[in-house]
Amino acid sequence: MSLVRRSNMFDPFSFDLWDPFDSMFRSVVPAVSTDRDTAAFANWKETPEAHVFKADIPGVKKEEVKVEVEDGNVLVISGQRSKEKEDKNDTWHRVERNSGQFMRRFRLPENAKVDQVKAGLENGVLTVTVPKVEVKKPEVKAIDISG
Repeated sequence: MSLVRRSNMFDPFSFDLWDPFDSMFRSVVPAVSTDRDTAAFANWKETPEAHVFKADIPGVKKEEVKVEVEDGNVLVISGQRSKEKEDKNDTWHRVERNSGQFMRRFRLPENAKVDQVKAGLENGVLTVTVPKVEVKKPEVKAIDISG
């Protein structure tokens, strides 16, 4: 059985694997790099025309990022942030920048046109636009009332 945790309780379409022991061990064990540490932080907004995802991935080249649609309705943003070269003569005083692989998944709603997804990377921000199916307004015909 796998447990699923929503990365945002108000976002029913995002999900991360949940480790029930993660918070317990983080308080006991010194910080260790995990996939969550190298995550791409993302926003998802819906406009009348599209679903727009923006992910912060500073220092990552477009060749190092993949945007895919899995299983017909799951948007996957993945990639790898390269580790900085280390010189044996260097003395590090603080290391806060993360390296390693990252992956984010978003379950797309039924109104997404998954065959028309577009992505662009500018200034460390990946923007993925998923157009929405146009909803046709039903025709309303007025009926005369006799009598």
